[in-house]
Amino acid sequence: MRRVLAVLAGGALVLAGCSPVPRPEVTFFADGNTVRTGPFIHCDERVSSCEQDDGAEARLKVRPGKPVQISLPKEIVDTPWLVNVQYQDASGALQPVKQEFFSPGEQHAYTATAGPGDQLVVVEIQQISAATAIDATGAAIEDEQGNPQLVVRGIWTLQIEAGA
Repeated sequence: MRRVLAVLAGGALVLAGCSPVPRPEVTFFADGNTVRTGPFIHCDERVSSCEQDDGAEARLKVRPGKPVQISLPKEIVDTPWLVNVQYQDASGALQPVKQEFFSPGEQHAYTATAGPGDQLVVVEIQQISAATAIDATGAAIEDEQGNPQLVVRGIWTLQIEAGA
C-alpha cells in the first residue's frame, strides 16, 4: 500500500510519498546456487496484523549430502529466531524436524547439514514475536517447564529439490 501526504507549505502544495517498509529477505546458498526470498508469512511484533505471500516459497536444487547456508538480515537477527531443518536419510525415510533456537544478536548465519547421502528437504527460518500464545480463556499457554509458548511472526521457507 502506498500513501501520499499532501502538505500546504507557504501557499504551495507539496506532495510526499511513503512506501511500506520492505519485509526482510533471507538468502539461501546451496550447491553453487543462491536464492533470496521474502517471508511466506510476516506479522508485526504483536502479531496483530499479518500478511501472507504464497509466492515467497524459495526453491533450490541440492545434491544429497550437500549443506544449505543461510544468511539473515539484521531485522531477523536482532530478534529471537529459530531454524527448522528436515531431511530424508539415504534410504528415503523422512526424518524428524531438527530445530535450533537463537537469541537476539547471537548468530547472523546458519549452515543446515545432513549426513553423507542424506537429502535435505526443507529449511525454514522462523522469527519469534513479542506475543505469547493464549488459550480460549485468555490464559497463557505454557510448555512442560512452565515457560510461555512463543508465537512466530515471520516464516521464510526453502523447499529443496534433489539435485543430480
